[in-house]
Amino acid sequence: MDPMTFSPELEAKFSKLLTNYPPGRQRAALIPMLLFAQDEVGAITPEVAGEIAARLDLQPLQVDEVVSYYSMLRRKPLGRHHVQICTNVSCMLRGGAELWDQACRKLGIGNREVAEDGQVSLEEVECIGACSWAPALLVDYEFHHHMTPEKLDRLLDDLRKPH
Repeated sequence: MDPMTFSPELEAKFSKLLTNYPPGRQRAALIPMLLFAQDEVGAITPEVAGEIAARLDLQPLQVDEVVSYYSMLRRKPLGRHHVQICTNVSCMLRGGAELWDQACRKLGIGNREVAEDGQVSLEEVECIGACSWAPALLVDYEFHHHMTPEKLDRLLDDLRKPH
């Protein structure tokens, strides 16, 4: 198989990242490399996993085990916007579970699925570190605090508009 090529920007990130680790310890760069590649490609495809394995002198199975373990690594692309709704204790007590159910109904999808139009994907998460502002959610790494059913409906409607 021919080596996979990434953008020059990602190749530069990989090169810089690998200089942070001494020879023989570069496998510690695996998770950052996977995250950077996922941001560029959209998911950890078998080709991405194989290329990163080769660069770090790992077996593809070793990369696959890491991808299987960490929930922030995914094998399928997300929607154009990714909504993560917290349902952990603080958010749950303030309506997080109800917001989760509302989002699932409104979008017609479940956990780690993408709406039919490809605009929004949804994920139930355990904690986003915003307990003081519960219920909270993230959209593309942007926090939304003190979420209400009305705010959630407006937010999801806005996200589904073609841009």
